[in-house]
Amino acid sequence: MENNFQKNINFKSLKKEEKAQLKRRISNSVYSYIKRRRLLKYGVGVTAAAVVTFLSIGIFNSQMPQPSPIEVFAKTAEDLESSNKVQLVLSDDHNVEITEDDSAISYSSTGEQVQIGNEKSVSQKTSQKDQPVFNTLIVPFGKRSEIVLSDGSKVWLNSGSKLIFPAHFSKNKREVYLQGEGVFEVAHRQNQPFLVKSEHHEIEVLGTVFNVSNYKDDPAIYTVLQSGSVQINVTEDKLFNAQKHIVITPGTLATFDKDDRAIKTESVAIEPYFSWRDGVFIFKNDSLKSIMKKIARYYNVEIIINDKNLANETFSGYLDVKESIEHVMETIKATESSEFEYQLTQNNQLIIN
Repeated sequence: MENNFQKNINFKSLKKEEKAQLKRRISNSVYSYIKRRRLLKYGVGVTAAAVVTFLSIGIFNSQMPQPSPIEVFAKTAEDLESSNKVQLVLSDDHNVEITEDDSAISYSSTGEQVQIGNEKSVSQKTSQKDQPVFNTLIVPFGKRSEIVLSDGSKVWLNSGSKLIFPAHFSKNKREVYLQGEGVFEVAHRQNQPFLVKSEHHEIEVLGTVFNVSNYKDDPAIYTVLQSGSVQINVTEDKLFNAQKHIVITPGTLATFDKDDRAIKTESVAIEPYFSWRDGVFIFKNDSLKSIMKKIARYYNVEIIINDKNLANETFSGYLDVKESIEHVMETIKATESSEFEYQLTQNNQLIIN
């Protein structure tokens, strides 16, 4: 029906014959509409569906979180080669190799001066073309390091870890990117949250002490809170990149499964997650294979357990990993109910039978 016809009709004043005529016209219009819909079903209908689908994809894409500059930089830093020494990569790819056993690193408040150990000091620019300068601390297996960032926050990095951070933080927020394991003692700044980023995972704090472990060969990211409060933001849904936020309290372990992206929490004794800073491993009913995985990283050796039953047996106790690996293995043998032998080969393998 024509729009003008619709607008000009006074339905209350129509006579019986006029109403019948109008009814026929409406019926004919409905019939014509249905006929046109059938003809266009596989033409315009498909096109319309495609338009709707395209618009839906556009909406979902617009809702996906955009990567921050440090996440973009982290992709380029994946190719940085690791040696058997602790390395600090500064601006302009200036690589400082740290040979001292005590590899403590400290940044000035501006980030322009970096003190390495007791004797070495280097300088750098903290911005390039109004963009932040990112530094990378690479700790190989068998080494540990600690660093004081420009805001005063302290980070202890375990073996086989990599920390990416700006030489000087922005005014709005403090972001770092972690691969491996680190204990963070974050300087409190009420209006400048501290973010520890990993793929699909982010820890947001203002000032607190916590441990986060995110090794590539582990199935999950583990966060343990010692003091304060942190919020963990994760990308939970693979299809729509839905975000989930949880807040944990001291004494809580949060486990984020990398594969199905589910996160769960539980109460734990926190000491085993922080003791490695002091050269001590604490275990409570942990399987021998999980213990050996940590020892392999700490001493940079490949460990092979040739007995499945032995690999699954549990162990509780303290290990002083400031000692040699042979001393550690003898300690395990002395406290383990099962008997086993081990051999340390020339090609850096430790074989347990």
